[in-house]
Amino acid sequence: MLEPIDLHHQAPGIVGCYLLETEDGPALFDCGPTSTIPHLKAGLANRGLDLTDVRHLLLSHIHLDHAGAAGVLVRQNPWLQVHVSDVGAPHLVDPSKLDTSARRLYGDAFDELWGELAPVPSENVHIAGERVVGLACFPTPGHASHHVSYLDSDGTLYAGDAAGVRLDGASFVMPPCPPPEFDLEAWESSLVEIERRAPSRLALIHFGAVDDVQEHLAWLRATLASWGGRVEDGMDEQTFIAAARFDVEQVDPALVDEYQRAGPYWHHFRGIERYWRKRREAVGQALER
Repeated sequence: MLEPIDLHHQAPGIVGCYLLETEDGPALFDCGPTSTIPHLKAGLANRGLDLTDVRHLLLSHIHLDHAGAAGVLVRQNPWLQVHVSDVGAPHLVDPSKLDTSARRLYGDAFDELWGELAPVPSENVHIAGERVVGLACFPTPGHASHHVSYLDSDGTLYAGDAAGVRLDGASFVMPPCPPPEFDLEAWESSLVEIERRAPSRLALIHFGAVDDVQEHLAWLRATLASWGGRVEDGMDEQTFIAAARFDVEQVDPALVDEYQRAGPYWHHFRGIERYWRKRREAVGQALER
């Protein structure tokens, strides 16, 4: 069974990353935030490796829980090659906008949650094309416009957030829908692309690998539709949060707060609300022309 390295972000079993062997040596899929680097190094050591043994970092996207440590890791291992989408690459080289927006969102909790957000030297950054060190790579927007996923030859899809959140031992599949880039229509297209490739396993950052791929994706699609419909119909934030918590409670009652750590319920509301608001504004502008 494919096991993630548990990064112990806020608690065990919330954020992980994966060590995999590629045609050009060991690689990490996502790396978590800088605040979790000690746990990353401990996880590598348990597998007989040092950080300097890792040759490649394959990033799904640049959100801090997935890529925040990239710059510090390259500082500590200058040979580490970082692969990311073309949209994400400039924000690795110059993370100042990410830093500013995240500090605005998290305030005084930023440093404890995420740690340092350091730039990645441009010479270490590579645009992820259709093949990355032997893995197929393809765009999977929806959670974020710059999201990509990687498919290994053994059938494992390193899915980042494109296949949702399903905590270890749980059944509920939660779609993380944070602002500003959540796009319901794009995510549906990404699910079609994932299904077309028929992976045998989904490697989830939040948290662990799952083999019931069809059932998992069906649940993700259903929750996306349900949550999207609630906000489209005018549900307010507090009611949405209560409804989302109720959804999780019906399936995994002991994990309602753990899902909150993996993806705050208010994040989902605000991402979905912004999506529908921007859609309405676009329609209104089109009618005015």
